[in-house]
Amino acid sequence: MEPLEKGWVVDGNVEKFDEVADALRRVIRKSGSKTKSAALALPASAVITRRILLPAELSGDEMETQVESEANQYIPFSLDEVSLDYCVIGPSLSSPSDVEVLIAASRKEKVQDRQGLAEAAGLKPIIIDIESYASRLAADRLIKLTPSAGKDALIALVEIGSATTAMQVVLNGDVVYERDQAFGGGQLSQMIARQYGFSVEEAESKKRNNDLPEDYETVVLPQFRLNLAQEIMRALQFFFTSTPNSKVDNILLAGGAAGILGLSEEIHEQSGFACSVANPFEGMDISANLRANKINKESTSYLTATGLALRRYLA
Repeated sequence: MEPLEKGWVVDGNVEKFDEVADALRRVIRKSGSKTKSAALALPASAVITRRILLPAELSGDEMETQVESEANQYIPFSLDEVSLDYCVIGPSLSSPSDVEVLIAASRKEKVQDRQGLAEAAGLKPIIIDIESYASRLAADRLIKLTPSAGKDALIALVEIGSATTAMQVVLNGDVVYERDQAFGGGQLSQMIARQYGFSVEEAESKKRNNDLPEDYETVVLPQFRLNLAQEIMRALQFFFTSTPNSKVDNILLAGGAAGILGLSEEIHEQSGFACSVANPFEGMDISANLRANKINKESTSYLTATGLALRRYLA
């Protein structure tokens, strides 16, 4: 993990290419990995996705032609300006003679930014995924480790980023609702800065290095936990008012702030729903060369990265 300075990446767009490339090189050096193949992801806001139905008997070439034709209806750009891909999800439940196909498209410059970063760091980009899809892939593995394998359970996957908290409600592997809230771990840094007279950058550094005043856990942290729990409840209320549902079976927390002391308990108290913290490394063997305490402390930050790594095992 390597911190990025404010303004280097804005809303998923790489604004400071050289600085981000340098950070990526530092990550690779620190990891000690000799792997050169890389899977990267774009934010969902940079990708247009649509599910369509196509005849099951189409050949590969015929399906590709049909996908391009269908894509013209949904993409507000010339196909020459986008990178386009698709995958067959499986047979359609509503139309037995058809298959359900997922189309994904992004502006070429967005894809090329990610490719360029990888290449600048000496990597070979193999896959460009979507962040929310990658995190969902990692979460799906965790859900399947539960006693009932999550069957027919409504799971609210909540990822707490620096500026945004993203919620995906998942049922049997399918997303039934998505919403972003403009609240994240960055608000904790701002609260620390105001309370103790630090700059926001100092507050962020002290938070990351666990170098905060003694009364931090009794003065600042409880209010942040409450604020964050209330934001998550707002997102859930939007879900309940726009669907026939009135509850979820579990809230699964991920992201850098997910492991904050007492957060899952606060959310459970505010919502009444079961709440747990996602450890994407659960059920994996951990190398003896790694520091277990550090892995446990930072694990919630690695859900999306783990989902990208799992792409290696998909056909």
